[in-house]
Amino acid sequence: MKKILLLLCLSSANLVNAQSKQITAIGFYNLENYYDTINDPNTDDDEFTPNGANAYSPAVFIKKIENLATVISQMGTDKTADGVAFLGVAEIENEFVLKTLCAHPLLKERNMKVVHFEGPDTRGVDCGFLYNPSKFKVLGARSLTVPVEPGDRPTRDVLFVSGKLDGEMVHIFVNHWPSRRGGEASTREKRKIAAAVSKKIIDSLMRIDPLTKIFNMGDLNDDPVNASIVEVLNAKGKIEDVKKGGIFNPWLAYYKKGLGSMAYQDTWSLFDQILITYGFLDKNSAGLKYAGAEVFNKSFMVEKFGNYRGYPKRSYSNGVWNDGYSDHYPTIIYLTK
Repeated sequence: MKKILLLLCLSSANLVNAQSKQITAIGFYNLENYYDTINDPNTDDDEFTPNGANAYSPAVFIKKIENLATVISQMGTDKTADGVAFLGVAEIENEFVLKTLCAHPLLKERNMKVVHFEGPDTRGVDCGFLYNPSKFKVLGARSLTVPVEPGDRPTRDVLFVSGKLDGEMVHIFVNHWPSRRGGEASTREKRKIAAAVSKKIIDSLMRIDPLTKIFNMGDLNDDPVNASIVEVLNAKGKIEDVKKGGIFNPWLAYYKKGLGSMAYQDTWSLFDQILITYGFLDKNSAGLKYAGAEVFNKSFMVEKFGNYRGYPKRSYSNGVWNDGYSDHYPTIIYLTK
């Protein structure tokens, strides 16, 4: 009898330990030209209208919402029933498209809320932020302008959000840095300038408290080995190399193994990254801790046919609706508490 009672006690203790290890998922997703169907005279969005080059009709818009909601509703659910606590997004036109996405039946029960500011991008696309209010409470948000070189057109603002994740203060930067159009080398400085926008604030926060917990996420249009990340952000790819006040980039290991979030000309890139600060790594402090990362690429999100076979199943292919999701895979960071 004593042995049975002892086994029951040990089983109960293990159950308590398992239940107490709460998992939190946070993500980033480039939604690939997620426009409404209305022509905005102030931006270059003509091709994503019913009469535009892509014949972006209300029916296509509704299907695009369904496809995106399908992906987002499944992100992180393998490890936590709540899915993502919050999600940084890129290539969205306005607040309306985000609120419409959150209202889709696949996401409606989560009661997800939106943070968005109109930015200066000539195509009318911005960064945005979706969050589950039962997991995250917004305490402040603002849009940060990225300086551009003389003669260059304006680029996407950086979205800066502060709040409490599972009761713990965190800061989030959502980025969509300048593209490589014209070549990687000739556009490199633009991304270094964009990277410096968040780094300046991160450094200020770290001077106050080197254990401050920060997520720096986005479509960076650079890989984990590029200068914007290695030199400007000074992000390290190995946990043991990250010092107090420093930044950890878990995606370097994935990139070196050939894993990517988007593909171009049969070459994979890992532009979609979520970087975290030392506070999530420190074993001696309480609260949320880094537990892993994932490129979310379920089989239904992979193109099965044509020139883009094996790539992310994109929304459009050569100007024709492809009934896809995005030309990028989303990425996820897991935390335990």
